[in-house]
Amino acid sequence: MGGISIERLIDNKRRDQRIAELEDQLQIEERLIYAKRTTRVTKGGKRFSFSALVIVGDKRGFVGFGLGKAREVPIAIAKAIEDGRKHIVRVPIENGTVPHDVIGHYGPTMIKVIPARRGTGIVAGGAAKPIFELAGYTDVLTKLQGSTNPNNVVRAVFDALLKLRSMEEVAKERGIDSEVLKKRYNIYARDLRIP
Repeated sequence: MGGISIERLIDNKRRDQRIAELEDQLQIEERLIYAKRTTRVTKGGKRFSFSALVIVGDKRGFVGFGLGKAREVPIAIAKAIEDGRKHIVRVPIENGTVPHDVIGHYGPTMIKVIPARRGTGIVAGGAAKPIFELAGYTDVLTKLQGSTNPNNVVRAVFDALLKLRSMEEVAKERGIDSEVLKKRYNIYARDLRIP
């Protein structure tokens, strides 16, 4: 497809965050996005197999996704969960929302993730909502454009999450105190209505 490899970006992030050492301590929850049947027609007839897409997370800033394929649904789901545990990354959370606006791309899918005021909830559809829920976000606004294929949406959301930087990282980079940065920065979404 010629696009970016989200799996490679996740592996690099995991290495930087040293998540392999923390995996045993995490209390992981799983959410099934889909389990679909695929058919291969051969000389002897049709052969069925199943693929499953699963989101895993601990609702405290750790989230990942996995894809599994097998001849039976339960085995495909088990493989997807195992794959998801290998793709867990830590994401920054500020007051239950994302620290700043970010745009994620994957193939024909683009998603814009925007901070939201407390009480807004997770305004996201399809495959995007469980990712934010299992990551531990409580208030997020999103806008999805292009393909709504769950595989593309999940990878576009993870592309956006991998671009997020916490206030502490930005303050350290700029050489200023994180408290000063928090006072300067309006974390919540602006009014998106056109005057």
